[in-house]
Amino acid sequence: MTPLTLGAVLRRAALAGVFAGLAAAIVALLVVEPQIDKALLVEEARSTSDDEPIFGRPTQVFGGMVAAVAVAVCLALVVGVVFARVRHRLPGATDFGRAVVLASLGFATVALLPALKYPASPPGVGDPDTVTERTVQYLTLIAAAIAVTWLTFLVHDRLAARPWPPAYRAAIAAGVVFVGYTALLTTWPATPDSVPADIPAALLWDFRLASLAELATLWTVLGLGFGLLLTPRRVATATVV
Repeated sequence: MTPLTLGAVLRRAALAGVFAGLAAAIVALLVVEPQIDKALLVEEARSTSDDEPIFGRPTQVFGGMVAAVAVAVCLALVVGVVFARVRHRLPGATDFGRAVVLASLGFATVALLPALKYPASPPGVGDPDTVTERTVQYLTLIAAAIAVTWLTFLVHDRLAARPWPPAYRAAIAAGVVFVGYTALLTTWPATPDSVPADIPAALLWDFRLASLAELATLWTVLGLGFGLLLTPRRVATATVV
């Protein structure tokens, strides 16, 4: 059996990213876009301008689906590089299990935690003047969450070098993650924007759940697809070099 090279891992990751992006795009089309249409109606009722948008809704929807695939492929390539570098440190008896674990960590770090602190908002919510501030808050939170996740691996490795039972190592690692993520959620600055009064609470809630469902679909399909593509059709031993 030919060993898996970095290039082979990245090709499998990119293909998994295409599948993940297509799945996320379908969820966006069926679940997210209807909520956007409702928000646009509220925004149009509020607006006093007669200016037409540069791109019509069909073009915006198609562009959003293409962007979902492109983003998924980019994320998949990053996952592939990380997998190749830390494969030996990931829990799991097989590459499939390790890929699923890595994708789960990616979802928790890059999607779920930021969504809890800065949930997605539909059109009509958010001040254009605060875009830069909100972007910096969002990206720095992700960077800090990645640092907490990496610290958890370091703690686990240190404990693994000592005669600690696996259950104790897992419990301590889980405690580090819980304390670290909780600290980030409580100490990071709140969003500078408020929700306008004309945005229904149900619309806001449905949009945020739909957006999170799109991200969950992307990471789930990415993890499962990447793991399956790394799994040989016949039983054999594969190593990353």
